[in-house]
Amino acid sequence: MADIEALPEQVLLKILSYIPARELVLICRLVCQQWKMLVDGLDLQVHDERSLKQKEDITEEDAFYFCTSAKENLIKNPCGEEEFAFWELTNNDGDGWKVEDLPGDNGKPFPNQKIQKYFVTSFEWCQKSQLINLVLEGFEAETLDNIQPPVTVRDWYAGRHDSGFDYELHVELLSEDMSKIQEYKTDMIHAPQWSDAEWKEISNTFTDYGPGVRYVKFTHGGKDSQCWAGWYGARVTNSTVTIDQ
Repeated sequence: MADIEALPEQVLLKILSYIPARELVLICRLVCQQWKMLVDGLDLQVHDERSLKQKEDITEEDAFYFCTSAKENLIKNPCGEEEFAFWELTNNDGDGWKVEDLPGDNGKPFPNQKIQKYFVTSFEWCQKSQLINLVLEGFEAETLDNIQPPVTVRDWYAGRHDSGFDYELHVELLSEDMSKIQEYKTDMIHAPQWSDAEWKEISNTFTDYGPGVRYVKFTHGGKDSQCWAGWYGARVTNSTVTIDQ
């Protein structure tokens, strides 16, 4: 759900404009310094006269913006801070998945220094997925069907300088009965041995996907191309799924 402190001031003012003057003064004004300043700047007499009419003018888009976060990451544990919590390890071959600290052996720092860990694959195919229930995350079915807000997915991948790797991303929009409505799947991405080991971002935005979407299934995986025991394969971190306003 949205953090109301992150709302633009003009959106917050519009929300406050639907509240009667008495509640603004006795309740909203006491929430924080920002709200106090906003309420003090209102002409409460004019505000009270028009608040009844404005209550009738709340659009579905306004309600969507207020009730859901435009930029909240719906992927849980995207960087391995909680080991493999929330992820289903659908393939765990070779020596399996592992979580390591950045930058890792023969690796490069991540562009965002707040990211401290990554998932790494082994010498046979490793794949993991996460299923996101959009209704449980606070998105109304009617909103998903009628507004069809853009769904943006992002993933970051890299490898070691001394080992080549393969990597793949597959994201599906699913219905209530898990039927596929739309999907995005990369070609197999191959990086050769002695590559630059820089982190690279891949992204896709789903739009105009039609009614019925209730789940997002995010799946990614990889392996090394040297067939070395251990964890020399594709590295992934900071995966995101966001619903855009």
